[in-house]
Amino acid sequence: MVISMLLYSFGIILSGLLAGYAVQRLAARGLIRIPVSMEALRKGLQRAALLFVNPVAIVGATWIVSIRDAALVALPFVGLFAIVAGGVLALGAARLLQLPPKKTGALFCCGSFTNIGSIGALVCYLFLGEPGFALVPIYKIFEELSYYSTGFPIAKHYSGSLVAEGRWDRVKGLARDPLILVSVSALVLGGALNVSGLERPAFYGTVNAVFIPLQAFMLLVSVGLALRFRRVGDYLRESAAVAAIKFAAVPSLACALALALGFGAIDGGLPLKVVLILSSMPVAFNALIPPSIYDLDLDLANSCRFVTTALLALVLPALLFLVQSI
Repeated sequence: MVISMLLYSFGIILSGLLAGYAVQRLAARGLIRIPVSMEALRKGLQRAALLFVNPVAIVGATWIVSIRDAALVALPFVGLFAIVAGGVLALGAARLLQLPPKKTGALFCCGSFTNIGSIGALVCYLFLGEPGFALVPIYKIFEELSYYSTGFPIAKHYSGSLVAEGRWDRVKGLARDPLILVSVSALVLGGALNVSGLERPAFYGTVNAVFIPLQAFMLLVSVGLALRFRRVGDYLRESAAVAAIKFAAVPSLACALALALGFGAIDGGLPLKVVLILSSMPVAFNALIPPSIYDLDLDLANSCRFVTTALLALVLPALLFLVQSI
């Protein structure tokens, strides 16, 4: 059972990334023709996963999860704490490594921006089932808000640009972002069905058994479409620092906070297990956006993302052992 869960996790992650990368390279060499640009294909996959597949899965999982414990109100704040802690630790690492501003800005993004939505959600489902998956959107409620209100401006600060940035325009834009609106609506609808007392149809379990891995696969293919291996060896120090932050420091801090809030005593420690998994995820694709638009060190960000994703081969077995020990 343990081996099968790990193999299934690795299978989805690797197949998604490799499929996207293979399409990217075949198209670049002219061996296949794609009717749209690579960027349009990548965004189309993301929107299909996040606007259709993921909301269906969220409604179904939230419908049956136990969300009546008042302490779960603190779960989004634990998620926000993990994101902020990663960024702060990355700035400290940049100072220790004596990095110049453009490398510091990129390292900050890698420390803060975390792959919660695709890999994190998939691992929660495979290790903890639908109840664990249902807590993912609650944990990440403040994710986009923190990225756009704080993460992007901090990254821009290290770019040296003097052009004024509409910081709050980005935040206000979140209220009109269909990806966020659909996700929040699905969470609210699932919660309403949960407290209504209506029984979830039996077939919904089968639907989610397909949709949850499917949305992760689609998002991972979109990441593979933009995967780059350039100059990874030039950033081993920075990648090692980010790996230590992502897989040791942040999970330790987040789990300590979760324990202090009593998460270990709720539903057999389910919220604590979710915090452990989601705070231990690799660098997100979003970490490449500020370096791209603010002229930071994009190769550094790409390298940290590749290295931390590759290290899942070691991290996932450790997480499964810890989850089963709680």
